[in-house]
Amino acid sequence: MEYSDLYVQRIKSLCSQRGISIYKLSAMSGVKQSTLDNIVRGQTHNPKARTLHKIALAFNMTLAEFLDFPELNEYSFDEEDE
Repeated sequence: MEYSDLYVQRIKSLCSQRGISIYKLSAMSGVKQSTLDNIVRGQTHNPKARTLHKIALAFNMTLAEFLDFPELNEYSFDEEDE
């Protein structure tokens, strides 16, 4: 799994747990629908911290809480990516 896929998985999981659509998340976060769609579809591989922060706030989380999940914490970068 690629690093960027982890954000997508996290967003989808939180939306599912809370019964929120991507459209609703856009309205709650103030992040453009097209930006969220691009992230979820994997077209945006490195969303800005500001964007992730807005998404986290929409889930009533800090950015640190949003980024604190096992798959991301256990992710290991290959040496070639450095």
